[in-house]
Amino acid sequence: MNKGLKLTDILVTVVISVVFGVVYKLWGPLYYAVKPFGLHLDQFLYGMWFIAAAVAFLIIRKPGVAVLAEMAAASGELIMGSEWGLETMIYGLVQGLFAELIFALFRYKRYDLPVLFLAAAASTVGSLIMDFWKGYIDELAAWNLTLYIGMRLIGALVIAGWFARVLVNALDATGVTRLVRPASREDWDSLDRE
Repeated sequence: MNKGLKLTDILVTVVISVVFGVVYKLWGPLYYAVKPFGLHLDQFLYGMWFIAAAVAFLIIRKPGVAVLAEMAAASGELIMGSEWGLETMIYGLVQGLFAELIFALFRYKRYDLPVLFLAAAASTVGSLIMDFWKGYIDELAAWNLTLYIGMRLIGALVIAGWFARVLVNALDATGVTRLVRPASREDWDSLDRE
C-alpha cells in the first residue's frame, strides 16, 4: 500500500473539507449566539473548527491529510465570506499542522480515540498560540483565562475527538468510506490491481 497521497485521496479530502467549510461558516453565528451567556460557552463550540483534520485523517489515514483538510476547509469558509477574513487561513494552517504533528508522532498508524483526543488538544494549543499572538486573550485575568482555555479544550475533545470518531464510524457503517479506505488487505490488493 502506497503511503503517499494519490489524486483520489486529495480529492476526497477536499470534498470532506468543503463540507466542513460550509459547516464552519454556518457555525459562526451559533458561536456568537452563546457568547452572551458567559462562562466561555462560545469556546466550547470552538472545537468544531478542528474537526475537518480529524475526520479526513480517519478516512484517508495518510500523511498530510490533516493539514490539507484544515486548509481546504478554511479556504471554503473564507470564500463564503468568513467574518475573520484571511486570518481564517492562518488559523486553519496552524490548527491543521498541530493535529498533523500528533498523527505523525504515531507514524500515522493509530486512529483510536486517545490519538484523536491528543490531536484535538494539539489543535487547541495551536489556536491558543494564535489567540495570544493576535492579542485576543493576553489581558484576561488568570481565572478567566483558565476557564477560556478549559472550555476550548473540552469542546475540542468532545467535537474534534469523540464526535469525529462517531461521525466516521457512522460513515463506515454505511460503506461510503470503503473505496477510500478498504476494510481488509484483500480489498487494498484488489484496488491496487484496478
